[in-house]
Amino acid sequence: MMDELRELYQEVILDHGKNPRNFRDVEDATGHAHGKNPLCGDQLVVYLKVGQGNVIQDVSFVGKGCAISVASASMMTELVMGKTVEQAHALFERFHQMCTGEGEAIDDADVDPDDLEKLTVLSGVRAFPVRVKCATLAWHTLNAAIEGKEESSSE
Repeated sequence: MMDELRELYQEVILDHGKNPRNFRDVEDATGHAHGKNPLCGDQLVVYLKVGQGNVIQDVSFVGKGCAISVASASMMTELVMGKTVEQAHALFERFHQMCTGEGEAIDDADVDPDDLEKLTVLSGVRAFPVRVKCATLAWHTLNAAIEGKEESSSE
């Protein structure tokens, strides 16, 4: 059973890595940030458009990176689209905990359990600390864009 699950997770990562969703720039973006992971060379730009009610109306990314980095960015854009900035931040915090095993327990009230379940495909990076940076780069970069910062790094 574990082998079947691992195989499914690998298929999801490969699918998002080869066919990334929302791989484009947002022409009327309200924010963007550049992210880089010097350890493996991943580089990306996250674009977002935040509208009324602090809702993420559009989010995308462009760049290059390993399959984990691209898959994580692709999945992130799908999951945070239509959410509030606060919900996106809560999802990042929970995802980061999932990948690192670090941090205090947080209130999951703003986190959709289905979103967390989708992100479990990336939780295996916990066993490979260098890969945690690949999986979380897009998320750190999204936070930087939301905060009006121009750059983010996995360092």
